[in-house]
Amino acid sequence: MQTQEQHIEYIKLPEVISLVGIKTTTIYKMANEGKFPKQVKLGARSVAWIKAEVLQWNLEQAQASRGQPA
Repeated sequence: MQTQEQHIEYIKLPEVISLVGIKTTTIYKMANEGKFPKQVKLGARSVAWIKAEVLQWNLEQAQASRGQPA
């Protein structure tokens, strides 16, 4: 069986805010509602987001605003 390593890039909240233009409270609220990618717990007091998921969410928002299918 061949295994394939997948690189996951994690980003912290300041970069998420920079990429999506939404503030902290809204990001957490939308994540809890299932409308934004959820953060990943990295340690006892550390969370981050998977960059690919945030970028995909951005793309879907742009497509939806232009009436294009996701």
